[in-house]
Amino acid sequence: MANEKMPIPKEMKFWMNGKLVPESEAKIDLLTNTLHYGFGVFEGIRCYKTDKGPAVFRLCDHVKRLRNSWHAMGMELAYSQEDIEKAIAELINVNNMQECYVRPLIYLSGIAFDPYACKTNLAIACWVWNGFFGDMDEDQGIRAAVSSFCRPHVNASLTKAKITGTYYNSLLARGLARKQGYHEAIMLDSCGMVSEGTGDNIFIVRNNTIYTPARKGILEGITRDSIIAIAKELGHTVIECDITREELYIADEVFMTGTAAELECVSEIDNRKIGSGRIGPVTKKLRDIFREIVHGKSAKYDKWLYYVRGA
Repeated sequence: MANEKMPIPKEMKFWMNGKLVPESEAKIDLLTNTLHYGFGVFEGIRCYKTDKGPAVFRLCDHVKRLRNSWHAMGMELAYSQEDIEKAIAELINVNNMQECYVRPLIYLSGIAFDPYACKTNLAIACWVWNGFFGDMDEDQGIRAAVSSFCRPHVNASLTKAKITGTYYNSLLARGLARKQGYHEAIMLDSCGMVSEGTGDNIFIVRNNTIYTPARKGILEGITRDSIIAIAKELGHTVIECDITREELYIADEVFMTGTAAELECVSEIDNRKIGSGRIGPVTKKLRDIFREIVHGKSAKYDKWLYYVRGA
């Protein structure tokens, strides 16, 4: 029964403030605080096809981060952790999705220049995911450029929260990189140290040791946390520390992680070949294990999956 193929409805449904709404009726007022001023938070969550039906990867952790983001903004949410988890499962089920990307969004309605004078809303959408970097040779990897746009300083923004308004910076960096023929941009922090990609965290491998930027000032990625746990289980030393731009260039391997990107090899940075110019052995091993986990092929990490059928 878990593998029975069910048709995706002609019109997708969204979940809005406790109700399932057809996509054509899922409307937000033009005079909305979040649209004008960027005061909102969101999450990106993946659901994968498994032998036991659709499963959401680390749903509990994603919902916790969503709620923490809103709390960090000084706001209250009427929906509990369990409410949101059940809503996401319900949405995936009603849309008959096997694999999809899930986007919860907490936003304010009302145009007042005062978040406490506006109503808090929760909307959740899901759609078929086609990949963060599009069609490409995965073993060849992506080309990246170090961006002139920096990751905001910790005193300029809430860096642990996924705030709608702060992603303009990432979009500027990514857009410029893609115009210049790269797949992705790598952002430095205000001190010139490597921070992260535009929607992903970054790792380097050197002499079989794995390094990744320290958590200060970066979004603490859930995929990042997963890869660190897997790498340590495999016996790798993982060091969280400052990384310079030059250390990217001379690394044996570089890879990026994120809900959208999953785990992607970086084969070239600023027109400099990284390692062999193709996916390295450490990156490939981690990628292969990660894919086994999200598709329900690893009993050890089955705790990271939330099976939505019957939820």
